[in-house]
Amino acid sequence: MDGQVTLLEGATLTVNCTYSATRYPTLFWYVQYPGEGPELLLKAMKANKGNNKGFEAAYNTEITSFHLEKASVQESDSAVYYCALSGTLTETAGGTEYKL
Repeated sequence: MDGQVTLLEGATLTVNCTYSATRYPTLFWYVQYPGEGPELLLKAMKANKGNNKGFEAAYNTEITSFHLEKASVQESDSAVYYCALSGTLTETAGGTEYKL
């Protein structure tokens, strides 16, 4: 977890997600906007990419990462972002709140 991060509108957003797993898990990014419940933003299975609403993430099995990126953030992107995984016996992931 990176904690709270503040960015200016138009800046590039990168939220790092690394994981530890015994196999190739399905990876997810969830977003939770203020006053709302979490919603699925991206989903990817072994070595592919996900994109939605200008956000994208590449599933990198070599360095076990699924970093979330957006080229130009807006105030409406202010939320808590969670990286999650499933389909493994041993799993870890985390989330970060970004104030934009």
